Parts: sequence; C-alpha cells; structure tokens
Amino acid sequence: MAIHPPLLQRGATIGVVTLGSPLPASEIDQRIAFLRSWGFQVITGDYVYADNGYLSGTDEQRAADLMHMFANPEVRLILPTRGGVGVAGILPFLDYRMIAANPKIISGYSDISVLLNVLYQFSNMITLSSLLLIDFKPETPAYNFDQFFGMTSTTVAPKVIQSPPGMSMVGRVPGDVTARIVGGNISSIVDTLGTPYEINTSGKILFLEETHEPVNKVYRLVNHLKLAGKLDDCIGIVMGECTGCHISYGKTYEDLITDFIVPLGKPLLTHFPAAHGTYKAAVPIGAMVNLNTNNATVTVLEPMVGIGM
Repeated sequence: MAIHPPLLQRGATIGVVTLGSPLPASEIDQRIAFLRSWGFQVITGDYVYADNGYLSGTDEQRAADLMHMFANPEVRLILPTRGGVGVAGILPFLDYRMIAANPKIISGYSDISVLLNVLYQFSNMITLSSLLLIDFKPETPAYNFDQFFGMTSTTVAPKVIQSPPGMSMVGRVPGDVTARIVGGNISSIVDTLGTPYEINTSGKILFLEETHEPVNKVYRLVNHLKLAGKLDDCIGIVMGECTGCHISYGKTYEDLITDFIVPLGKPLLTHFPAAHGTYKAAVPIGAMVNLNTNNATVTVLEPMVGIGM
C-alpha cells in the first residue's frame, strides 16, 4: 500500500522551498502573505530566495532545504515556489527512507513532476500534481483551490475529478481501466529516461501535459516515451493541455493526439485540465484511479491523505 501523508488543516504549517529555478523575492513574499491571510503558518527554506542564474542554489543546497522540511514535525505541506529547470539535480541527495518515515503533502507541476514521481517510486508516498506557491494569489480560479483543498484536506473517496467551467474532458479511445496514476510534464519526464529515476509506467495510467513547445518538439518527446517502452507499458492515457504550444508544419497538438496517441489503442482521455493550464485539477500521483473514457471521467478511488499524526 502507498503511504498517505497527513491531511492539511487551516492553521497548519507550510514549508516553502525553491527546488528548481529562482522566483523573484517580491513574488514569493506576496504569495506567502496570501497563505498567511488564510490562517496558515509559513516557514521558508534557507535557499528559497537564492538566485544563481537558472537555478536557485546548488543541487545540494536545494536538496537540503527539502530534507529539512521533511524532518520538521510541524510542517504538513511542502510547497515549491515554482518549477523551471534543475529539479532532477537534487534527486541523488535525498534520503528516500527518511522521507517515507516522515510523509508530508508535496504539491507542484512543471519540473516538479520529476520529484513527484520519484517520491512515489522511491518512498512509496502519494504526491500531488497541483498548485505551486506562485498559484496562491487572489486571481487564481476558485476551481483550482477547490481541487487542491478537496484533495489535501478531506479523506472523502471515491472522488470524481470535475471539469472546470467551460471545459469538457473527451474520451478518444474507449475503455474502463483502474490503476495507479503517474506522470506530469512531458519534457521533465523524458529527461529522466536512461537514469535511475526514470518513470515506471508498467500497469499504470499515464498522465501527460506540456507547455510552450512547438508541436514537432512535442512529437519528439512522446515518440521518445514510446521508444523507451513507457507508452506500451501503461494501460491508459490521460492527455492534458499543451498550453502555448504553437502549430508546426501545419500540425496542431490535437493533430498529434489523433495521429500518434489514438493509434496506440489505449483508453485515452483528452482535454484534461491540469498543471500549466488556467484550470488545474489535482492529480494524486501514485493513487488508485479509475479512468472511464466511455463517460469521460477520472475517479480517484482512495483519499490522497490520511488522518495521520
């Protein structure tokens, strides 16, 4: 059985860390003030404001900040400031056994996808593809907060992931499968292939999304996943949006799905709102879900969190 971190309650302590690229201090402070206005306590890592070009600090420094948050018994939620690049660099410096013994909710997307999947695979802990610190601001859609707190602050299950206003998920290849869900940002996941941290999709439902890449680049990425056996090994596919991905050689992202993903013959759901899109469904990485493309639903079958400590 996977490890369920303790649920999040108002007034709990949130640990903020920067695990990849830096975020301006003013933005970090604004988001922290927003969290505190909701009654949360917030502490920050030693290197949360660090700025070393495209990274916020050395691999060892960023890893140490994360480990300190797992070691702190007061912390219930670990919230990275953003993704960017470089999250994979911290992976060799993490103590996965210690993390498993001190489970916390950890949320994010983009390059944080790497960490979410690795913590599930190496520590057997359910993680959450959902909000980053940058998303805690007044203009964030209520749907996103409802999804986040609905997954982190209740133990209600099963739970159908609802579509946001004006969007509908679409079943493209019929099927009804139940398995644990893994995945996230395609670019970040592909970067782990051939390393000790590559994603395990065997018997899993695979969730994929991308942002700001030309469609021909996205083709190269998903083809890399296929050649690595990751699309053959999975039993179902959930395709999120490709936000800001422009047409290449006359082909759109929808064309890519039709030409490349549909012929795989796996149960396929598209137009799934998550990660880089305006609307962000909360996807518990490592949890058991049912994917029913006949009625275009994703149902989380177990609570992400437990009553815990």
